[in-house]
Amino acid sequence: MPVPTSNQGAESKRWLVPLLATNAHAVHRRRAGSISAPGVSCRLRSRKHQSGHEGIDASPAAIGVEHQPVTDRRLEQSSTGRGESVAGVDLYWLPLGAGGHSVRLNGRVFEAVVSRLEHRPACDLYHSALEVRVPEGRFVIEQAPVPGGDGARRGVAAGGTVGARWAGRFRIFRYEVRRWRDGVIPDVDEAVDSPRRLTDDPDYARRLLDLVPSLPTPVWGRDELSTGEMWNSNSVISWLIASSGLNPESIQPPDGGRAPGRNAGLVVARRQEAQEHPA
Repeated sequence: MPVPTSNQGAESKRWLVPLLATNAHAVHRRRAGSISAPGVSCRLRSRKHQSGHEGIDASPAAIGVEHQPVTDRRLEQSSTGRGESVAGVDLYWLPLGAGGHSVRLNGRVFEAVVSRLEHRPACDLYHSALEVRVPEGRFVIEQAPVPGGDGARRGVAAGGTVGARWAGRFRIFRYEVRRWRDGVIPDVDEAVDSPRRLTDDPDYARRLLDLVPSLPTPVWGRDELSTGEMWNSNSVISWLIASSGLNPESIQPPDGGRAPGRNAGLVVARRQEAQEHPA
């Protein structure tokens, strides 16, 4: 996949302060009993993974096809389309701060503080993105800082503010969600256990693409939707996966890692499903 001209790691540095403040506040609220949230822990190595297979439920009933580990050739195929199926949805896990040493260090400091507050071991943190193929073309879906310039060229389909709504007047405190035709995932060469094929079904792929403009856009790094977890890029990806009908429960971050915000997207998707199809 082509190398981007801008460094996503450097751009994401400004997001770490509200991230830390939000998690500290959420931990305080959970201790006070005002909200409930699932237990947070690193993903542990499973027997399947130790034997050379990914430790997720990759049965056809769960996600349609088996997990496919990353290789240099597969990354090349993903970029050029040679040897790839016409349709599919691939999930990528990128280490927080990939491509930027200072961001990665700050992320480790952040996770050290949060893990101490939550009385658990520190984990590696991951950011997620999707590559979606349909017969009409290839698209990258990712939440990212707003770099300026023409958003239409990056396929910007939605956006919101970072940290606080009042700060949205400034570009550096806004995020965008891209549905980028022939786009790139910055620092994809640092992706871990990726790509993970979620489906080869073109109907699921099209449905996921169609959902991008309608996804929730709460303040990044806050829990405006009362899910018990902040909203961020992982929330966007998990919401899209769940809302499109794919099974998000079988998708876990790499061993020893966690994806902050993932549960927020699942909670919101389930709420919306319950409202649309009441029992």
